[in-house]
Amino acid sequence: MLFRNRSWLPVPFVAVLLLAPGHSTLAGSLIGIGLLALGEGWRLWAVAAAGTVTRRRSRRVQTLISHGPFALHRNPLYAGNFVIWLGVVTGSGALWFLPVAAVLFALEYYFIIRYEEGVLESFFGAEYLAYKARTPRWLIRGAASPVRGELHWGEAWKSERSTFLQYAALVAVFVAKHVWLDPR
Repeated sequence: MLFRNRSWLPVPFVAVLLLAPGHSTLAGSLIGIGLLALGEGWRLWAVAAAGTVTRRRSRRVQTLISHGPFALHRNPLYAGNFVIWLGVVTGSGALWFLPVAAVLFALEYYFIIRYEEGVLESFFGAEYLAYKARTPRWLIRGAASPVRGELHWGEAWKSERSTFLQYAALVAVFVAKHVWLDPR
């Protein structure tokens, strides 16, 4: 159930940031936007490597993706999400929420990744176990040898279009919060 509903999990997180006390500054906002852009860039590269198969909520997996950022670590989409979360918190000015966000992220993705790894192991067996043994879950490590694969940038941009719109709406809401509730 958590896996299928993972796109809704950030909603309470954002609600807390909108309602919680915090003082946003121009520097914090710029750092937040920079982190958001960095995280989304990493996600976009991962979607370009995997195609839209990573954006599905089903158990149907056709190919084990091990090139692009997937050659450096096993969860580039989620690593990008983490950097995005850090950017949103930083941009909101509620810096006290950073450790809470990190713990919430760790709990959420622990269960999602555990589920996904079981699915991948059941589909790909020894191939996935070998990939898992040579590729760290989170920390970036250079690939032993470059793994070549196709990057589908057009498909990635199209797939992330709704995400970009969500970012624009989020920035607008935080700007409105800053203007109306914290007009220093």
